[in-house]
Amino acid sequence: MRGARRIVAGALLPLALSAGAAAAQGSCDPGQVVLTTPSGSHAVFSVEIAADPAARARGLMGRRQLLRSHGMLFVYEAPQPAGFWMKDTLIPLDMLFFDEKGVLRHVHPQAQPHDLTIIPGAAPGDPDPKRLLVLELAGGEAARRGLVPGTTLRHPVVPQATAAAPCD
Repeated sequence: MRGARRIVAGALLPLALSAGAAAAQGSCDPGQVVLTTPSGSHAVFSVEIAADPAARARGLMGRRQLLRSHGMLFVYEAPQPAGFWMKDTLIPLDMLFFDEKGVLRHVHPQAQPHDLTIIPGAAPGDPDPKRLLVLELAGGEAARRGLVPGTTLRHPVVPQATAAAPCD
């Protein structure tokens, strides 16, 4: 549930997108995520990081829009089962659930505004339902950008020693 998220202590940080050569070469900017699909295409999103209890509870609630190139990254203290809902969220969202290596394990597309149904972070039968990261994007972006399970996320919050897409 949105109000019950446990994410790393800190603040909600609006961070600017700085795509370009650095993203393509693998360096990490804390203000963006670089996603690489299994087919090798890249998508770069500017991110806000929800990192204190109030920011985690608020998430993207009350937002009237979310640019297609922006998202919110939730970082858990340790891998754990994750579940979200859309209470007081005004726009449809895609929810992308990543494991501790930064590998996309589950996509929930087009979560509907105001829906109180819990959205699980793992597909039924997933042998390891624990998630470290959740990326919320504007509804439809995952399909538009070809973001499917197996996509990797590059960002400094992914434990670099075991990251599928480490920072350089």
